[in-house]
Amino acid sequence: MQIKIIFAQRINMITTPYKAKQIYLIFFIGLILASCGRNKKIDVSNINLEVKIERFDQDFDAMRTRPMAQQAIHLHNKYRVFYQDFIERILPVGNIKDTAYFKALRNVFNNKAYNDLRQDVEATYPNLDKQNTELTEAFKYIKHYYPQKKMPKVYAYFSGFQAQTSIGDGYFAIGLDLFLGANSRFYPSITSAFPHYMSRHFTPENITPRVIEGIAREDMFPEDDADKSLLSKMIYNGKIMYFMDKILPEVGDTTKISYTGAQMKWCTGFEPKIWSYFLDENLLYETDYPKIQKYLTEAPFTPGLGENNESAPKLAVWTGWQIVRTYMDKHPDVTLQQLMKEKDAQKILNESKYRPK
Repeated sequence: MQIKIIFAQRINMITTPYKAKQIYLIFFIGLILASCGRNKKIDVSNINLEVKIERFDQDFDAMRTRPMAQQAIHLHNKYRVFYQDFIERILPVGNIKDTAYFKALRNVFNNKAYNDLRQDVEATYPNLDKQNTELTEAFKYIKHYYPQKKMPKVYAYFSGFQAQTSIGDGYFAIGLDLFLGANSRFYPSITSAFPHYMSRHFTPENITPRVIEGIAREDMFPEDDADKSLLSKMIYNGKIMYFMDKILPEVGDTTKISYTGAQMKWCTGFEPKIWSYFLDENLLYETDYPKIQKYLTEAPFTPGLGENNESAPKLAVWTGWQIVRTYMDKHPDVTLQQLMKEKDAQKILNESKYRPK
């Protein structure tokens, strides 16, 4: 918009402060409008899509009471490749082409541990209506940004605490036994595989975020093997988290990154020190994975940062997220699709001008 200035020379000394305020105000309003535009809730109600999570766990359990060979044929016809993956890779109890695995299944069904787990899964998830609604909304957001994306079928199963989620040819499967709630009676006995700092996030509200994160990481945007440096991994993870921002606008940051409230508060309070630590230790371009692993993976805290083990884990993931958010705030013309295609981590860092204070 052009602003016409009248009598500029004559009242220059009087209007300069006013004009400065005007320019500042216009700039400030522009930032607000850009921010509002980026954070505006998108209407996806016109997208014709509905998610119905198929209860493979219940269909599989029917093999316990129905003729096993008949039910196996039904399962294979209904679930196709997932049934084969489940029998041969997730359990595993044999090859579906050899019915000898039926004997192993009968042993599974007669096991008290299986039946205890089945009862707890049924009690926690008598239905999946809430998850169907959440995933329908999330999948609509994905289709909004990526109309050509073919969405996977979604199955629910339990694996005997082997896998929280599984992704395969045309499907995404949810291991309900690893979403029973932080206080599930089973989790204290599996701390060697899933310590408490992990199992405290095994709750129903984490199902949809983990599905979306899994689809993003394993299907839509797999990490490039050439990305060896910590900076590359920071930005890659930051883009995944930003993708979750856009697909799950109603989900809180702590749930998206699997932090406690205290860990998130620590990160926001120590953001400048975290960034300074990465710079002072010359870690951004470090490619020795054993050296940078502790900044990327699940842990109770990050060694070397904070006092009394109060620091948050996955600090490279969290920092990359803030860099990408800053970059996108400064570049409102960049679309989500363009961001996810951008391979130049250094460019994103440079153009973000990330300088936490």
